[in-house]
Formats: sequence, C-alpha cells, structure tokens
Amino acid sequence: MTTPDFDAAAEFIAANARVLDQRRFDRLFAADGGATPVRDAVAAYRNADGGFGHGLEPDCRTPGSQPAAAAMAFHVLDEADAWDSELVRGACDWLAAVAPAEGGAAFVEAAALAGGPHAPWWVPEQGHPASLIATGMITGTLHARRVRHPWLDQASAVMWTRIAAAGASVSAYEMLGILPFLQHVPDRDRALAAFNQVGPLLLENNLVAIDPDAPGQVHSPLEFAPRPDSLARTLFDEAVIKAHLDHLAGAQLDDGGWTFNWLAWSPAAERDWRGYLTVDALHVLRANGRL
Repeated sequence: MTTPDFDAAAEFIAANARVLDQRRFDRLFAADGGATPVRDAVAAYRNADGGFGHGLEPDCRTPGSQPAAAAMAFHVLDEADAWDSELVRGACDWLAAVAPAEGGAAFVEAAALAGGPHAPWWVPEQGHPASLIATGMITGTLHARRVRHPWLDQASAVMWTRIAAAGASVSAYEMLGILPFLQHVPDRDRALAAFNQVGPLLLENNLVAIDPDAPGQVHSPLEFAPRPDSLARTLFDEAVIKAHLDHLAGAQLDDGGWTFNWLAWSPAAERDWRGYLTVDALHVLRANGRL
C-alpha cells in the first residue's frame, strides 16, 4: 500500500502555499489548528458586494466576484468546519443579485473579468445561462450545511430540471457539479433516483479514467467519489479505488507537493493550485485510510 511522505508535504506547503492553504493544512492536520484563521483567510478574498474574488479560485486572478470563487470559499469553510453564516449569507445575496434569469449561478460573470488576467477557458457563455458546474458545487455545500436562502431554493430547482435532462452530452466537469448536489440535497429519495439515472453516465460516456496511468487531462474516480461514503463510490470496484489511491499517494513529487493535469497558464496560478491540491490530496488519502 502506497503512502505519502507527510513531512515532505508539510514542508512544501510551508514553502510554497498561500496563507489560505497553510491555514487549511493547520486546521485539518495540526492538533492546535483553529477554525478562525481559516475563516479569516477566506474573508480576505471577500468583496464589498458580498462575493469572492482576487484569485481565490486560482485560475481567475481578477478582483471581481465570481461564482467559482464563492464555490471555493464555501468548500473551504465547510471542510475546515469554519462555517461563518455572515460570510455565507452575504455571498448568497450576491449570487441572487447576479443570478441568470432561470436561477442558479453562471460559470463566469463577464463584468467581473475586467481588471486582471484569467485562464483562457474563463469565457462567459452566451445568454448568461446557469452552469451545472458552479450551481451544483455551491448548492451541494449549502445543502450540506442546511442553509436556507431564496437563492438556494431557485438554484435547487434549476439543478433538478437540468439533471432530469442530462444525457450523452453531459461533461465530466458538469458531473463534478451534479454529484455534490445529489450527495447533500435533503430530498434523499429523489436524489437517489436521480443518481441512478445520471451516475452511470460517468462510465457510459467515458468521463472517468479507470486506468490510473491514463495520460492527459483525465478524471480519476477519486474526483467524483473522494470519500468512502460518496454516492459515486458504488460505481467503482474496490480494486479500482485502491489502484487510484495508490496512484494518488505515488503522485507526490520530489518537492513534497502534488500537481495537476490541466494547462498551467500562469506561474502564480500553478503555485496556488499546487498548494491547494496538496492539502486536498492529503485530506482524501486520510479519509480513505492512507494517512
């Protein structure tokens, strides 16, 4: 069984990660790691409109608020048990103010792209539609925390409608939004029925790489089912999960950190992602008994 070098990872984070991810690491792995420093680190990316920007999502380095940054803020607050209702309510109010006509959240808010660089795939969709990726990630975390907000009600209705229509055209990234929503939405009977409809598309549409050594920008089963209790874990044999856990542990680089398989378009974005993903890799490995 492959295990990571925890001390080397800790040294990489101390030397390379942004303060946010250093605070995540302390909270998740240090005996005295506090929730307040994580909350404060997230709050540093907050804008006056209640949303989040300033490179919190490393591929968009503009100051303006973006749904993907809100998704990351909520995720970090949740995983670190540093939940702050005031921060979350302000971001939900902002999401409601910029929501597409149907509800939910767009992938990119065009007006907020001004003022800084961003990855080439950060392109606003014509017509400002709701994004399964952004809407699903945000609603999943909010439902996990049992948040009540008008934006969440409308966004959840969008998710149900879009999931019912999902088929051969659904993408791997859209599944990364669908699955957190189904994992945490309160209507469990409806969620399980929907998962039985869309979950198998991961395999049927070749959205997941069963071979852990598959090259290119592929998606591991651990991206869709990071924890033993993940809904999508039932789609994969135990041997497949074990092989991908071995691969994840073995993917630690000589400098102690982990990296990613998509375009590194900016040195700053690359550094920020590596810090974030190093904490994430350790968290997933521990959840699966590898740390």
